Amino acid sequence: MLAVTSFIGFTGLVVLISYLKTRNDTMTTSDDYFLAGRSLTAWVIAGSLILTNLSTEHMIGLNADAFAHTVAVMAWETTAALAMVLTAIYFLPKYLKMGLTTIPEYLSLRFDQNTRVIATILFLFSYVVAILPVVLLFGAAGLESLFDVSGSLDVSKQTAVWIMVWAIGTLGSLYAIFGGLKAVAISDTINGIGFLAIGLLVPALALIYVGDGDMLGGLSTVYNSAPEKFDITGNEPGSFLPFGVLFTGMIVNQIFFWCTNQSIVQRALGAKSLAEGQKGVLIAACFKLLGPIAIVLPGIIAFYMFKDQLGPGDSMLAYPMLVKEILPAPMVGFFAAVMVGAVLSTFNSVLNSSATLFSQGIYQVFMNRDATGREMVWSGRACSIVLAIAAMIAAPMINTDGSLYNYLQKINATFFGPMLAVIMLGFLTRFVTARSAKIAMIVGPVLFYLLTGTFDGEVQSIAKSMLGTEDNIHFLHFLALVFLITAAMMVLISKIWPEDYKEKSLDAHKVDMTPWKHAKSAGFIISGLVIIIYVILAQ
Repeated sequence: MLAVTSFIGFTGLVVLISYLKTRNDTMTTSDDYFLAGRSLTAWVIAGSLILTNLSTEHMIGLNADAFAHTVAVMAWETTAALAMVLTAIYFLPKYLKMGLTTIPEYLSLRFDQNTRVIATILFLFSYVVAILPVVLLFGAAGLESLFDVSGSLDVSKQTAVWIMVWAIGTLGSLYAIFGGLKAVAISDTINGIGFLAIGLLVPALALIYVGDGDMLGGLSTVYNSAPEKFDITGNEPGSFLPFGVLFTGMIVNQIFFWCTNQSIVQRALGAKSLAEGQKGVLIAACFKLLGPIAIVLPGIIAFYMFKDQLGPGDSMLAYPMLVKEILPAPMVGFFAAVMVGAVLSTFNSVLNSSATLFSQGIYQVFMNRDATGREMVWSGRACSIVLAIAAMIAAPMINTDGSLYNYLQKINATFFGPMLAVIMLGFLTRFVTARSAKIAMIVGPVLFYLLTGTFDGEVQSIAKSMLGTEDNIHFLHFLALVFLITAAMMVLISKIWPEDYKEKSLDAHKVDMTPWKHAKSAGFIISGLVIIIYVILAQ
């Protein structure tokens, strides 16, 4: 009962504060609804960035991967900090100077309207196929593990998952549909405080538990029991995340996700000034360095405690088992509230970004060129409703065999490489054409799917023969390959069918563009810390 009470109390507090902070907002213009009136401050941006990204697919999924493999999976988090430095120093000043609302909007300025439409469709498709349903499924699975919802309701586990998916999805939709980005950002910040607190508390209490009151002793015990689990290079045969991918597909993945992905960048686009935006992104990068303590270390501790009880196929249960073992009942309820809050934060943030993309890139282009601000807002809300329902229907149908986190990243990678090639060549060259960009965004994802899906067996066989290895080639290597092929194809097409450089100048910045004076030095320190982490944990 105490667990349920603390769960309802914290969840209700988040709802109440979000409502009080936004109840007088009019939401009659696109900037009001989609960019919080360009009023977000550094800490709100940082909190929203972290919670938009971190959710149960990290808390449960990455800890499950750490349980089954090694701390090498923390590369998804630590290398993200490097990409966030790049966002703050290079990308964000460009975006804010142009006064952008969406990333595809830039493509319409650099190339043409059709390029923008294709990019918008790809973004929306990736959100509804990968992020939205997977986030809901992880949240439902976590609640089932913690509270035995199926037993309490006397229904099957599948039915319980359906119920929780629709309950979480409906609540998350309300934030995005009625509150806009400001409500999303505020709820993200509050949930972020809870996420950080509980995320760091779980491994601390677990190590104290293992060490009989001595946290450092517990860490020593866990390390000495399986030192190979702490090898960050991941270079064991058939590695789940080999060290080499950090220099190929991981670079492409992180730059796209943190520098050009609408659901992430939109938080920084809502900054009240360039300085606030840069500070927010870099603060979030610092939290990324703490992330592995909360979403990787507990998986290693769970391996020490439960390796004889859980097989490789049960790794998704590792983190919930650890939580129930070491947290008192009231804290379990608080943890569940934080976990649901993390799900809501990611879900409603992606919905808000989807609404922005649809209203700006589809509705205004094809349906109502002269749409008023209010009509744009309502079109975004309609899009959010449709996508939310689609995600809630799809979530329980996802195959949960294997790593769901890897599934999420692989689906996203289908679009990341080609879209990053288009955006980067748009920034860095003048001769690359709209024709080449449109072809790249269609051919690139198809090529990646063929290499890693349809003809995966044949491609792996050829690649292993060429490289003289018996281990499968990681999909991130193919992501880098597709990125390079797409970029080369764009250059070739542009040379064969050249076009005049027609980039429109939208030097229409709407905020103070004075940069934060410590941005570069902070970025240098963060980059150095990432390198130090790898040096310390390399074996």
